[in-house]
Amino acid sequence: MPKITYLWSQFLIMILQAPSPSWKDYELIDSGNFEKLERFGQFILARPEPKALWDKALSDKEWSARAHTKFTTGAGFGKAGKEDSGTWTMLKKMPEQWLISYNGPSSFKLRLGLTSFKHVGVFPEQAPNWDYISSQVKRLKGEMSAPPKVLNLFAYTGAASLAAKCAGADVTHLDSVRQVVTWARGNMEFSKLDNIRWVVEDALKFVKREAKRGNTYNGLILDPPAYGHGPDGEKWKLDECLYELLKGCGQILAPEHSFMVLNLYSNGYSAMLADTLVKCAVGNNGKRTSGELMLNDNFGRSLPLSVFTRLER
Repeated sequence: MPKITYLWSQFLIMILQAPSPSWKDYELIDSGNFEKLERFGQFILARPEPKALWDKALSDKEWSARAHTKFTTGAGFGKAGKEDSGTWTMLKKMPEQWLISYNGPSSFKLRLGLTSFKHVGVFPEQAPNWDYISSQVKRLKGEMSAPPKVLNLFAYTGAASLAAKCAGADVTHLDSVRQVVTWARGNMEFSKLDNIRWVVEDALKFVKREAKRGNTYNGLILDPPAYGHGPDGEKWKLDECLYELLKGCGQILAPEHSFMVLNLYSNGYSAMLADTLVKCAVGNNGKRTSGELMLNDNFGRSLPLSVFTRLER
């Protein structure tokens, strides 16, 4: 299980969580000078990381000796919607796609690949959320006669969907980008799972329609980007759209036997802000827990990457 640090205040439980060291296919080797050196399976990648403000523990020479590939930012870096664009430089022989395994409360496989936006198909700091989702689905299975219904919005390549499915949920996986939904379907097949419902649609439009139809879910998972577009050109801007989406989620989240996970990466969003958004939009019914997800490198530095709020009913 991941190491958990609790920070108590009068109104809010704050948790700091990192992936468990028992996850053998991921390692944050070093971080600093706005970069991180990571191992995914047997391959080591050097990528930009704006939050790594300190010095590297290892020398640049050591990074180059260890890394199979290094990502260099391109002309779009720093521009809204294109912050992470650039190219990979191969330093050692490695495939452009490969498989890793996650072995937590839910176990599954993920295909990784080198994209033009520095991402590889998984956000490893999300592992504590996967474990939480698995535990909540198992809790609900003990409370309900039918499988819990879980909706994963902005679901990307599907790690959270797989965690829910492994635990026994009836899963709907939604993303506005058809290519990543296809990627997620492949991850389901690599994991020898089936019967996930795939939806390519704008998240806000889908939630509004589900609310109008009176449909409800026992689990909601949200990991929205700062900017995005729906399949029909719908514009998503976090600051302008998030609260409206959360209010819609309040209408489709079951009033009992349910849970919700909101994860936010954008700078300027704190765990306290995420908690307040959920409380105001979804309601004060249930237990809320908020905190930060981080990665710990091999030299004792903690790299904070996102904030979350979880709601249990």
